[in-house]
Amino acid sequence: MAERVVVTRKRRSEREASKKFAFKKAMVPYLSGDEHSSEFIRNYREQAWEDFQSLPMPKTTDEPWRRTDIRGLAAGSFKLASAGDSENLAPVSKELLQPLVADEHGGQIRMLPGGVQVDLDPKLSEKGVIFTDLATAERDHSDLLAQIMGRIVRTDESKFSGMTAALAQNGVLLYVPRGVQIEEPLHSILWGPGVDLAYFSHLIVWIEEGASATYVHEAASPTEKSGQTLHSGIVEIHVGDAANFRFVELQSWGEHVWNFSHERARVGRDATFDWVFVAVGSHLTKNFSDLDLIGQGSTGRMSGFYFTDGVQHLDHDTQQNHMAPNTTSDLLFKGALTDRSRSVWQGMIYVAPGAQKTDGYQANRNLVLSKNARADSIPGLEILADDVRCTHGATISKIEPEEMFYLLSRGIPKRQAERLVVGGFFSPIMDRIPYEGVRNRLTKAIEEKMG
Repeated sequence: MAERVVVTRKRRSEREASKKFAFKKAMVPYLSGDEHSSEFIRNYREQAWEDFQSLPMPKTTDEPWRRTDIRGLAAGSFKLASAGDSENLAPVSKELLQPLVADEHGGQIRMLPGGVQVDLDPKLSEKGVIFTDLATAERDHSDLLAQIMGRIVRTDESKFSGMTAALAQNGVLLYVPRGVQIEEPLHSILWGPGVDLAYFSHLIVWIEEGASATYVHEAASPTEKSGQTLHSGIVEIHVGDAANFRFVELQSWGEHVWNFSHERARVGRDATFDWVFVAVGSHLTKNFSDLDLIGQGSTGRMSGFYFTDGVQHLDHDTQQNHMAPNTTSDLLFKGALTDRSRSVWQGMIYVAPGAQKTDGYQANRNLVLSKNARADSIPGLEILADDVRCTHGATISKIEPEEMFYLLSRGIPKRQAERLVVGGFFSPIMDRIPYEGVRNRLTKAIEEKMG
């Protein structure tokens, strides 16, 4: 007789529970009636927690998530990082702390598991510039936060936006008063080492009318051999009328990190916004980035650089929303892929009724360096005005044999020839990155990913 085999199955509720996040409402800052918190902050956190609890986990049947499957996320294993964890975690890389220009910067914020360190040039403080961490901002500048927090990125946009808004302990507030010109770049670093930890960040930027600034934010960690780490972030940006703002985001998470973000910028009349994305890390990234041109004559540029290897999966979902006449947007995302990695770019140019004289452009170029890598590129247009110029394009290609033959015939070794081709492919994006130190770091990342 065949040996009897008994198969046991968990009930549906038990299987689903293992996929639920383990965070509790008691972990939400300021809901305990902290005397330093304002009513606005408490209400904001309370609503965010309710949205987090009520919204479902994204699934591949949801159109924005159709090409990104997060069922492998060990949701129930994460705990909030605390100061007590820092003793056993890798220290922040000294390379990340280097000034972006010469030997100084306008200000730097270091968000580490052991705490936050804030430096700001006293001359900028005298001009009314605020560049501080989220906890200090919620305590000392709640009136300013009430003008923007949750008004640009809503807490109910997804489960991750609600979770981030409720639980974020790391973050930055940048406020530049009317007419103030900041020459030196401002810099922040979010360092997230370890496994089974969750990092939440909330960046808030308010640039007043006629002001200008450059802000570079980096999120990074070492790669762990096993386990998972979670990062979820929100970025809210307001660029006032006739202001000029450049924002550079560098993502070099370890390749065990699951990274999610909701980001949106609103640009006022005759203002200019330059947005640069660099992504070379994480196991999986799902990023929503919206550019809302709400003021007549506003201009926005979005530039993306990504390079994937191993089994990395990077998904960037971009929106260029022309909500007023005479607005201009320009998007260029370029990526290279090797091994069994995958990239997804989904882009949309939207032109609202009455937004005449719109000029919108988007392009996504991908260079596939191995037969098992895959790039998905989905551009789109939705135009509800009749006097516009909107164009888009997408390409997915391999290294041209003619280019390789030209280099090899001149005695250049194959690996070096491939690096030269890839470097030339990324050159248009490199030219949009303002700092040599950042460009050098990206060049190093290209070399490492190409072996």
